[in-house]
Amino acid sequence: MNWLELLGWVGSAVLVWSLLQTRILRLRALNLLGCLILIGYNAAIQVWPMVGLNVVLAGINIWYLRGMLATRHDAATYQVVEVGVHDQFLAHTLRVHGADIARFNPGFRWPPADAGPATGSGPAADPGSGGPVERSAFLVVRADEVVGVVLAHAEPHGVAQIDLDYVTQRFRDFTPGEFVYRRSRLFTDRGFRRVVSPPGMVAPYYHRLGFHRQGDAYVLDLPAPAPAGAS
Repeated sequence: MNWLELLGWVGSAVLVWSLLQTRILRLRALNLLGCLILIGYNAAIQVWPMVGLNVVLAGINIWYLRGMLATRHDAATYQVVEVGVHDQFLAHTLRVHGADIARFNPGFRWPPADAGPATGSGPAADPGSGGPVERSAFLVVRADEVVGVVLAHAEPHGVAQIDLDYVTQRFRDFTPGEFVYRRSRLFTDRGFRRVVSPPGMVAPYYHRLGFHRQGDAYVLDLPAPAPAGAS
């Protein structure tokens, strides 16, 4: 086998590998790489129909990659929808992705014994008062597709403790978490002053969202809520 044949096999292998990816950004990037390799290989052996095919496929991949990269930080792309902690669709989502959730959050259990209904507004309840722990559940969605789940409960002194921060495999190369923590008012409007990352989370990404390390956790200090009537 000469180096040219090896190049063709490498390009074919990269294409096959790309189709095994569950992350759409990675799939497109690898598929583009495979197409570029095969363009060079087929041009070298003068198989022009295959050159044309891979040029077209490369163009399609570039088009989709451009759109993905342009919208990954676009606030209009993702919406954060609050649901009740006993919501059936939330329970279904957690069941469907249960094995993947356990990989990154091995200590996560849901629902907890003290789970109560999410209030949806107002300041966080203080568990130190002896009342029920206030819990909240949010789905991050893109159009009608669930991108991620954030579950949290209130701790004393205005602390929001995240119980689960999960992004589905397809969107794991994107940053939907920034719309929950930095570009929405989900926590500040509830009177929280600080957000703490989930305990024992595998491969946390919070340093990219402005959190700072504090012991075994990552902490985000929230801005004070704007005064009523402020523009």
